Amino acid sequence: MDVKNFKVAPFYMLDQEWALLTAGMKDKFNTMTISWGGFGTLWNKPVVTVYVKPIRYTYQFMEENEYFTISFYEEDYKKDLGILGSKSGRELDKLSLTRLTPEFLENTVSFQEAKLTIVCKKIYFQDLDIHNIDSNSIPQSEIERFYKKEPIHRMYIGEVVDIIDKRKV
Repeated sequence: MDVKNFKVAPFYMLDQEWALLTAGMKDKFNTMTISWGGFGTLWNKPVVTVYVKPIRYTYQFMEENEYFTISFYEEDYKKDLGILGSKSGRELDKLSLTRLTPEFLENTVSFQEAKLTIVCKKIYFQDLDIHNIDSNSIPQSEIERFYKKEPIHRMYIGEVVDIIDKRKV
């Protein structure tokens, strides 16, 4: 089944609306656009799972910091999220190309314009193993598209420690 048919919020929000993954502190942080991830329960804790390739600048911040955020935005910020997903913070101040304003939290960073921010404490990480990808479910062409020229993703699982909900319900 195509995920676009899942109108349940977590599936739809990640796949269609995208999100920002942000790690670091006030003095130094980075953010990147994500559409891969998951929400669930592990070890009796509410968790978020995200995936980052080692070549991404945000990877360094995920490795060096204990906390990260996943934040969601209204549709009119999609262009800003596109910039943050296509430019590297290693090479330029990509945030200055957007309308987003950093919001410094106790242990990490989000943005004032976020309609929903999920604050996570990193509790587990592991590199994916390309040999464990079910080739009956994921065509070889897709596996090669993601991993022929680049390293495989690292999976991070974060315990949800706070949710900042600015949506008008």
